[in-house]
Amino acid sequence: MITVIGCGRWGSCIAWYLDKIGNDVYLYGRKASKHMQAFQETRSNGMLVLPESVKLVTSLAPSIEASNRIVISVGAQNLRSLLKELQGYSLKNKTFILCMKGIEIGTGERLSQIAKAVLGENNQIAVWLGPGHVQEFFRGIPNCMVIDSDDQATKDTLIQDFSSPLIRFYYGDDLIGNEIGAAAKNVIGIAAGMLDGLDLSSLKGALMSRGTREVSRLIAAEGGKERTAYGLCHLGDYEATVFSQFSNNRCFGEKYVKGESFDKLAEGYYTVQALIESSERLHIDLPICQAVYDVLYHKADPRETLDGLFERGLKPEYW
Repeated sequence: MITVIGCGRWGSCIAWYLDKIGNDVYLYGRKASKHMQAFQETRSNGMLVLPESVKLVTSLAPSIEASNRIVISVGAQNLRSLLKELQGYSLKNKTFILCMKGIEIGTGERLSQIAKAVLGENNQIAVWLGPGHVQEFFRGIPNCMVIDSDDQATKDTLIQDFSSPLIRFYYGDDLIGNEIGAAAKNVIGIAAGMLDGLDLSSLKGALMSRGTREVSRLIAAEGGKERTAYGLCHLGDYEATVFSQFSNNRCFGEKYVKGESFDKLAEGYYTVQALIESSERLHIDLPICQAVYDVLYHKADPRETLDGLFERGLKPEYW
């Protein structure tokens, strides 16, 4: 039995997928959630249709106690409070699989670090990361993703159990790098949307190249492997984030520079603040992230900010 916590577009997709490959699945959402209300009324959120075999619940108690695997897909900044809420249940010898991407503002902690700190040593923690959109998975378009964990047995079991012709999972070997890379790609997605909004889409190639290099330096500074930035967690997720019409972060960036509203979650908005805090703590230069942060948080002019990147000192491509 598997419980999926979070009935937004990605959580509901995971519930649909895990049911599709033969698991018994609970999908949890709060009673007031518009997503859960839509599923209860029509079994659909406009992107996918959940079969009757996926059990919809608005109370955690029965599903948490019945499940040995708990998948979490909520806003990254809400993870700590959710896990503290879960402490009220019997949590022992369970596997928690984190399926969102972000870094906690204020602490700079990765999501697996938060989970380990709150849940203790009696449970296993894994992350499920990589490219793909709900609309495309539901249409049967396959993709590749990565699962990582500090516990090799947990990683082995999840990859064997969750792989299918729709999703090919790879073994992650750098939890630090995979989490940072996955979180940071949302910031690059916002930057890409800003380029679209400024009618500068041809710069996306340079953004992808320099963005990956920037993130690789951050990963190394945090103790991870630089090469992880070039894998599925980051560079491998660029098509789905930097170009896709379905990318919330790209759409948010485009609408932001055009002065238009956007009412969906763009996780990169919060992640960029956490990354700037990390850059200050580690004394590492993150020029693209800093530019996105200045535009979003200090209302810097997007075009002038881009011009500022071009005026930076000339240097070798790899230094």
